[in-house]
Amino acid sequence: MGQKLFLLLLLIVVSSSSSLFQFGISSSISHKSGDGNEEWGYVQVRPKAHMFWWLYRSPFRVKDASKPWPTILWLQGGPGGSGTGFGNFLEIGPLDSNLKPRNSTWLRKADLLFVDNPVGTGYSFVDNLGQFAKGDWDAANDMTTLLTKVSNNTIGLHNTPFYIFAESYGGKFAVTLALSLLRSIQAGHLKLNLRGVALGDSWISPEDFTSSWGPLLHDLSRIGSVAHQISNEIALEISDQIKKGMYDNATVSWNNLEDFIVTRSNGVDFYNFMLDDDMDPVVSTTINIESNSIDSMKLKGRKPSFFSYKNYKPGGEGNLDALMNGPIKQKLKIIPPDVTWGGQSDKVFEFFTADFMKPRINEVDELLAKGVNVTIYNGQVDLICCTKGVEAWINKLKWNELKSFLNTERIPLFCGKEKGTKGFIRSHKNLNFYWILGAGHFVPVDQPCVTLNMVSAITESPAS
Repeated sequence: MGQKLFLLLLLIVVSSSSSLFQFGISSSISHKSGDGNEEWGYVQVRPKAHMFWWLYRSPFRVKDASKPWPTILWLQGGPGGSGTGFGNFLEIGPLDSNLKPRNSTWLRKADLLFVDNPVGTGYSFVDNLGQFAKGDWDAANDMTTLLTKVSNNTIGLHNTPFYIFAESYGGKFAVTLALSLLRSIQAGHLKLNLRGVALGDSWISPEDFTSSWGPLLHDLSRIGSVAHQISNEIALEISDQIKKGMYDNATVSWNNLEDFIVTRSNGVDFYNFMLDDDMDPVVSTTINIESNSIDSMKLKGRKPSFFSYKNYKPGGEGNLDALMNGPIKQKLKIIPPDVTWGGQSDKVFEFFTADFMKPRINEVDELLAKGVNVTIYNGQVDLICCTKGVEAWINKLKWNELKSFLNTERIPLFCGKEKGTKGFIRSHKNLNFYWILGAGHFVPVDQPCVTLNMVSAITESPAS
């Protein structure tokens, strides 16, 4: 009778569990590919909060005792964009969304580590709503926990020069994470050779970006003078709300400003101001917002995140959602059956509304003061995180070398046999700024050649 009761209780527990981790699977689990070039796994960063990571070891690795092979951690934007999906299959990973080899993969210069960050993004998940990260520092703490467990126990990241590359909102994740990692390293909890942070088209100062949109689009003849004036008025309201610490209100006003600009510009693409939003083959913006309330934000067929992505269909193929929830999920084997890639991403943004419009300029300043190498790179035709806004927040840095940096001459960039100037770089001490010509928000996609050269220079990769 006792044994039957035990089996009955066990059956109830198993059948009512919402994930594999709730009935006995270890809080950390990993798996390797047959050739050993890939490794992935879950880390329980907090009770009932599980983060997914995926490491690619480069087949282009060069052994050079004087220049160790680097590792790049890629942080996607959103909040709620999946690095293992978007960054991996749409931008820099070894395969595209049709599972065809990508010639411009960043594996040519480094090993790549993708993490679905924050919890609830991509394959990462929480067992209840109370476990979502509630801001940039919560996300940084979770990522520090993950990297501590992965670096110390699983893949030995302490043996490699480690770089954080970020895109969009991922830039805010990157600077808070870097500071969190430095504290953990100093405390002796983490062995990691953090060598630099690279901020690609990053949402570091929302005030400076929203203030730039109206003037930039007016100069480009994309909006008229009346719309320009109204855009500036909304931007001033956002600036006032940020100064008063009314960040939730500022998020709603940002939403209103985007909606207004799209309407009055006849649908400009926020990721490439040379295009309409329905012309962009890779991404779509969150412009079709039907409500001013973030809590009830509804998008026409799109997920409510800062940077949402279309189901990428080059040539009518390559549906990313179908790919990640089909062949990739089957390959990985360890994704719980009831976890859907992106299934909780809609909720992630809601928990970041209080942090969404907060600037992270001070964090960049702190990294520079600590001697960390900081690289900023920006696409020329990006609107959402436009270069005009980036230059504005750089001028707000309190870094004691800022004047010398600003007075340093830019150097033009070229790429192989390609004709024409591809960009410019300005470097002084531990701050570098790359202007990438012809690129929108997604620099690696629009200008892969010069971007790979940039990655090589930042990481000092021994690859040719």
